[in-house]
Amino acid sequence: MERALLLPALLLAALLACSSGGVHGAFNRSSFPKDFIFGAGSSAIQYEGAVNLRGKNIWDTFAHTPGKIADGGNPDTANDFYYRYKEDLKLLTDMNMDTFRFSLAWCRILPSGTIAGGINKAGVDFYNSLINEVLAKGLVPFVTIFHFDTPQVLEDKYGGFLSENIVKDYVEYAELCFKLFGDRVKFWTTFNEPTIFSSFGYGSGVMAPGRCSPYLSKSCGAGDSSREPYMVGHNILIAHAEAVSVYRAKYQLVQKGQIGITQVSHWFVPYSDPATDADRHAVKRSLDFMLGWFMHPVVYGEYPATMRRLVGSRLPEFTAEQSEKLKKSFDFIGINYYTTNYAKAAPAPNGLQQQYGTDNWVEQTGVRDGVPIGPPAYVPIFFNYPPGLRALLLYLKNMYVGGDTPIYITENGTVEGNNSTIPIKEALKDGTRTMFHYNHLKFVRKAIQQGVNVKGYFTWTFMDCFEFGDGFKDRFGLVYVDRTTLKRYRKTSSYWLENFLKRYVLSE
Repeated sequence: MERALLLPALLLAALLACSSGGVHGAFNRSSFPKDFIFGAGSSAIQYEGAVNLRGKNIWDTFAHTPGKIADGGNPDTANDFYYRYKEDLKLLTDMNMDTFRFSLAWCRILPSGTIAGGINKAGVDFYNSLINEVLAKGLVPFVTIFHFDTPQVLEDKYGGFLSENIVKDYVEYAELCFKLFGDRVKFWTTFNEPTIFSSFGYGSGVMAPGRCSPYLSKSCGAGDSSREPYMVGHNILIAHAEAVSVYRAKYQLVQKGQIGITQVSHWFVPYSDPATDADRHAVKRSLDFMLGWFMHPVVYGEYPATMRRLVGSRLPEFTAEQSEKLKKSFDFIGINYYTTNYAKAAPAPNGLQQQYGTDNWVEQTGVRDGVPIGPPAYVPIFFNYPPGLRALLLYLKNMYVGGDTPIYITENGTVEGNNSTIPIKEALKDGTRTMFHYNHLKFVRKAIQQGVNVKGYFTWTFMDCFEFGDGFKDRFGLVYVDRTTLKRYRKTSSYWLENFLKRYVLSE
């Protein structure tokens, strides 16, 4: 089909005006530092499929439990990336991308969760081939070691990340990854969004393994939302610190790579206007509980003071040795950003309601006096608010990492609704996504100009995919995937990015 037919006239004019090369003052790749990288993200459970060729993980169990996934979807086939990765990577190079972010599936490499249980040669061969193909395409592999997919055998054996036993098994797995792939992988992240994994998997129960307190939902079956998110988060942080320590001691000098962790946070602004002291404090508590929960320990070796005060004895403590290992346990930070919320001071919860979602004493909302903070996305918790990304980057710099530590925006994107019931030609018209990335990149550049050492920007996501509890109904991709045929179709946003990322050579 003709590409031009997919572009509304006004959008096409805007694209040409905003991204044409060789025009003085144009906004495009050249507006960023020369070493700034652009890419798109994915994860194993959301993309690979080929479930019969790996061990079972907690998402396999969760997705096949009736009522857990909004549209009844599951990751058995996902995007069939396991078999289609070579043709898929060409789509990235067609978009002039520099890098591809993906994760390794723990149970594809170690079906039983441990080396003693056996290494899956076919799984190792797949990742070797994928990494080699990424490099052959001129892309930089940006690899996540854990993206929400605990081996089910470890969940059954001792409760997965609820147990400190997971630390040894995770570090063993991580070290195996360094040994197998570290000669070619130069960017590692230990964990993706530990805040989301801990709070949604063990607080609200809407993500695998689906644990929460009975008063929240009878469908959870088991759990303690007042304690388990903090127990899981604690074990993640210790596992992160130990893996980084192993990498730095045994592999980094020879392999010459970098290691970090991927955090996630909204930005928050006071609900009251003008802001009251109570709502300003609510903003700080919101940031401490969402970003600071995992960022504060890796910088300062302890949890934020607000969390220690409000959570009390339910929040585990680090030993002196653990605290020292946590401090500065990263070479770079990944940050995922999607939206901004208003923060309004809320009363303290009573004992029965104590849980991660209420412990911050804050009411968060994207709407004030009936007016959304920015244009709402299909998923009602997301609002398009580009200034929040710059504010979050400045906060990271000033509160945690200074101006020298590299920061990568490892996820940023917006979601459309389920397009499966409308013609593909219409589903490919995603001008909202184009303007989303254009406007957010404008604020990334502003953050760089204000001294934040931002080194890269990854869109979420490369292709429409299995979006965990929402199944396949949420479409974040630059590429449309027909769920019946699995055929890929590039959306208009992908053509805009292709143009934006062209490397222009200006004549003298």
